[in-house]
Amino acid sequence: MTNDEVRSGDEAHPDALFRHPLVGRPGKIVAIHLNYPSRIAQRGRTPAAPSYFLKPVTSLGVGDGVVERPAGTELLAFEGEIALVIGRTAHRVGADEGWSYVAAVTASNDLGVYDLRAADKGSNLRSKGGDGYTPIGPRLIPTDGLDPATLRVRTWVDGEVVQDDSAATVVFPFGRLVSDVSQLITLEPGDVVLTGTPAGSSVVGPGQTVEVEVDVPGTDQTSGRLRTTVVQGSDPLPVTSAQPVVDDHQRAEAWGSRGAAGLPADPEPFRLTEAHLDGLRSVSVATLASQLRKHGYDDLSVDGVRTNHPGQKLIGRARTLRFVPARPDLFRSHGGGYNAQKRAFDALRPGDVLVIEARGEHGSGTVGDILALRAQVLGAAGIVTDGGVRDAAGVAELDIPTFSGATHPAVLGRKHVPWDTDLTITCGGTTVQPGDVVVGDDDGVLVIPPALLDEVLDAALEQEIEEAWIAEQVAQGAPVDGLYPMTGEWRERYRHRASSPTTDTASI
Repeated sequence: MTNDEVRSGDEAHPDALFRHPLVGRPGKIVAIHLNYPSRIAQRGRTPAAPSYFLKPVTSLGVGDGVVERPAGTELLAFEGEIALVIGRTAHRVGADEGWSYVAAVTASNDLGVYDLRAADKGSNLRSKGGDGYTPIGPRLIPTDGLDPATLRVRTWVDGEVVQDDSAATVVFPFGRLVSDVSQLITLEPGDVVLTGTPAGSSVVGPGQTVEVEVDVPGTDQTSGRLRTTVVQGSDPLPVTSAQPVVDDHQRAEAWGSRGAAGLPADPEPFRLTEAHLDGLRSVSVATLASQLRKHGYDDLSVDGVRTNHPGQKLIGRARTLRFVPARPDLFRSHGGGYNAQKRAFDALRPGDVLVIEARGEHGSGTVGDILALRAQVLGAAGIVTDGGVRDAAGVAELDIPTFSGATHPAVLGRKHVPWDTDLTITCGGTTVQPGDVVVGDDDGVLVIPPALLDEVLDAALEQEIEEAWIAEQVAQGAPVDGLYPMTGEWRERYRHRASSPTTDTASI
């Protein structure tokens, strides 16, 4: 049945207009922006809480149908999703009971035209609200006895699988979504909640067919395949409407990456080379601090932290995690489940240093042995927190260097709520941005802006050589006056040291 058939089925009864055979005429369609970690990784931003947009009821599509790519646009993208169909009125329900208000689930395709995003910003009204842009079906899966974590969503384009993910991975469980929306917006029977799309969403053009299926693997519980074919629209938007806008950023987001959109790769981000690593291993944090001060940077030390591995060097690029002061309601909303702390540790990659803002609060742990082990297994270079470490003996037994303000046996919720990741933070009194170079040794931890690294490191290496020569002179009995720091004749002797390797200290 097509949308036109639904609309012409009973013109005498307005309530029959846009009725969907599975859900009737829902009062609203609520969709979440980001939920699957695979999609979040593509977008490069991790939400601290769910965020939503509304789709018009007239965007519902029925069964196998067609969807129009508007004239003058190029970026119609599909998003295979699991749709929740609300079975009873939900108003301010708890997160632990939200799932019980869902009567059934089915497949959905959250279609959108990226060319039309500019005018409506985050509302997505025109870009995702076009007629037929929310096909669902073809069958409902009842939720009686159904564990939502067992659900799978898959998408095919012209017969090729392009999305395949499990609801067990979502950041915000489905019951929490129902509960969250219901705090301010009453959900009614027949309402539809779209739960997010995994990685693999991309652009489709006229003549292509998208199929979406939701099922429970290994069982006969399935929505069947929801098929939608793209056709080209012929009527351009009038000049009185906001016109399509396309740029390379929109192309990259619509296709899923710059490469998939046929665009050149972004400039290579700053990386620590082997030469950088060798140099940083050979100079002390104290020497680097001296050079940073000469460049006008005197506040880049992470104060108040000490190492659990004396004699071990810490070198890597910063990833960040921020805690806010504990509050019962905020801990209920952000402290449980796959919270920001767990996401931060799971996102670590080789060479990363996780830097944690805990406001210098030592009254609870901010990392323990399990999460530190996770960081080590992922190849992270270290952990720095201006808060406490719990399971201190277990953390100390690991190979990964950890710098902390203190040890404390209490769990996180006593003082902190994990809030957000990979943003500019303050740790130990210094500002830390993702990508900063972090260096630590027995003297402490420094943060070096990448743009300064080469100049500072070269000067630090020279300073280490100079100070080694000075130490030799002091060991031979030379006084430090004029030698440290070097001035006058001592400076000249240092400059000519290659031709005069032996210094006669008695003549000075």
